[in-house]
Amino acid sequence: MPRRPRDPGVPRTPIQHFGAELRAHRDLAGLSRAQLAAKIGYSSVWIGQIENGKESPSKEFAQDCDTFFGTNGLFFRGWEWIQQVAELNLLPPGFPDFLEREAEAASMHIFETMVVTGLFQTPEYAHEVLKSGKKPEVVERLVATRMERQQILDDEDPPHIVAIFDEFAIRRPIGDTETRRGQLRRLIELSERPEITIQIVPANTGAYAGLPGAFMVLSFSDAPDVVHIETHKGAQLLDHSTIVREHELRFDLIRGVALSTSGTLDLLHSILESL
Repeated sequence: MPRRPRDPGVPRTPIQHFGAELRAHRDLAGLSRAQLAAKIGYSSVWIGQIENGKESPSKEFAQDCDTFFGTNGLFFRGWEWIQQVAELNLLPPGFPDFLEREAEAASMHIFETMVVTGLFQTPEYAHEVLKSGKKPEVVERLVATRMERQQILDDEDPPHIVAIFDEFAIRRPIGDTETRRGQLRRLIELSERPEITIQIVPANTGAYAGLPGAFMVLSFSDAPDVVHIETHKGAQLLDHSTIVREHELRFDLIRGVALSTSGTLDLLHSILESL
């Protein structure tokens, strides 16, 4: 008599939860793993690995399970949950909280010194920024997450954004020439939107208030402002009123030495034409 598969215990992850649901539905149907495998076209070994939470199901497998068991999307929703958690686990500490607040913001004041801000990046530029030291599949998912963030720019009521860049961030040779051209065209297109203001601090500016580094101030219609700062160890959200006010004042000082919007647009066109 074949040995009964070991019960993996209480599910602790989305993958384990999917496996527990699969095992429960298979048992209710009175099927062995081998019988289920024969009916839906997968190996019994792979089904066993999924039931034990040792293997992540594919999208197709989840859909096939829903069709076979008549579960009206239960397994597909489980697969989506696995993908969402996996994406969050790829992000630096603190970044999921930032993404949630970013999506709720009514306005943003962004200052960048090293690269174009993630909300404005093209997929090609984002790939170059994110690829260092990571596996290709991880980079692909991080780029996809970054592109999903940008959907707020096309909402019916998008946030008002003022973004100021140090000129060195715009001129930094990230990617090949076509990648740089594409990113500059993207900035020019965004600068023409009424809710987006882009300015550049010219390279010939001496010491100014932006030298300590990049930051973002997020403002909300029903909550106090917060400051977002990225570090090598992750993202920080600071909500102390004194700290927020200091960054708001610093942003005003930075804006005071930046080019006008028309001067910025001229500079972007000049850099694009020089490539």
